[in-house]
Amino acid sequence: MRVCHNLSADFDDPNLIACAGLVPVMALAEKAGLPGLVGEHVSVPGSAGANADLKVASLVAGMVAGADSIEDVDLVRHGGMPRLFAGCRAPTTLGTHLRGYQFGHVRQLDAVASRLLVNLARATPLLGGADQVAYVDIDDTIRATHGYAKQGVGYGYTKVKGLNVQIATLSTPTAAPVIVGTRLRKGNTSSAHGAPRMIGDAVSTAKKAGAVGLVTVRADSAYYNRDVIAATTAAGAYFSVTARMDPAVTAAITRIPEDAWVGIKYPEAIWEEAEQRWISEAQVAEVPYTAFTSRPQDQHVTARLIVRRVARRNPKSVPAGQAQLFTTHRHHTVFSNSPLSMLAAEASHRDHAVVEQVIADLKSGPLAHAPSGDFCANGAWTVLAAIAYNLTRAAATLASARHARARPATIRAQLINIPARIANRARRLRLHLPTNWPWAHPWDAMFHAALAPT
Repeated sequence: MRVCHNLSADFDDPNLIACAGLVPVMALAEKAGLPGLVGEHVSVPGSAGANADLKVASLVAGMVAGADSIEDVDLVRHGGMPRLFAGCRAPTTLGTHLRGYQFGHVRQLDAVASRLLVNLARATPLLGGADQVAYVDIDDTIRATHGYAKQGVGYGYTKVKGLNVQIATLSTPTAAPVIVGTRLRKGNTSSAHGAPRMIGDAVSTAKKAGAVGLVTVRADSAYYNRDVIAATTAAGAYFSVTARMDPAVTAAITRIPEDAWVGIKYPEAIWEEAEQRWISEAQVAEVPYTAFTSRPQDQHVTARLIVRRVARRNPKSVPAGQAQLFTTHRHHTVFSNSPLSMLAAEASHRDHAVVEQVIADLKSGPLAHAPSGDFCANGAWTVLAAIAYNLTRAAATLASARHARARPATIRAQLINIPARIANRARRLRLHLPTNWPWAHPWDAMFHAALAPT
């Protein structure tokens, strides 16, 4: 294709909008009760808290459309947007609103986020299969910051200065993950700090959203501690946590007999038809294991230690002090009480990486920045980012099966950020969208489902 050089451009049409997909998305938000939930639970004092429902909706709409700073939310006021949405607020007003939050108000916004997710799960096919099997994954990340004006920044385990964001997600084998919990923390906070409370809240929200079957909490080795396991059990969920390679775990691995290892389907694995097994560089075995034996007897936890070993390519990488067994293989251990079979439990734990994708999506979207110097304002922004993420996911499930599992950036490009012209016909507003739009049918399905009467 070539550019036609006989061109001119003017920003002069008050009836054009650049993000027509916000109409069905925000209609879905209203159908799920976002304004009412904000009015019921959020009580920011003073003028900053006035019309909180309109300000929260403006922030969420901006994030859904791709805003990653307070100034960028001004995109909800361009062109004909005021004809479609009442109460769009200016960035200065929204910044004042965010700076009015204290920690308790951020927790009030958490209550809105969890209840909205429950309502979205009831209104859309957001969590298909959650009544059978569901997974709650918890992890944290450092949101790098620059300068010295932001409250709470510090150097954490990554040696990067920033703020620490803890995320809990909910997914099923057939449904893409949604966010069931967020917490903004100081940059030098350890990964597992506050995890028991987060797990309890996340599992409770998951069950209210329809995860009434087998629920498993998955986490990496940073969360391998007695309090995390106890919180998971108390919440009525199973646990699957990567175990650290301490001397006790290493000793347990050495007790596994050689004939107990089972090959698994792994990259470059070969299926042996005669023996009905995989010939693979990766094998799995399990052994009973009691963890946290340094604690009192009643705090010991006995479960399964599931071990995956992979051929070690570089024998020189063996940690000092480990036996000959560890020069030939690298070992990855999972401490779990999952009722699944050994191979199924090991494979499902590897899917814990799904939370990393959610973190990446947030960092390439609303959490590209921590937009305020105020810590609680950034905490509120983090919760709103989770609301926008879940809302985007829910709207996409109304569009098509492919969009239901698509990345948020894809959903924004194909279903949200679509130009349209507003026309008025018979006292009714009508959107005229581009002809030959490749994703017109999914957008139309999302539009009619979101605006259909309840």
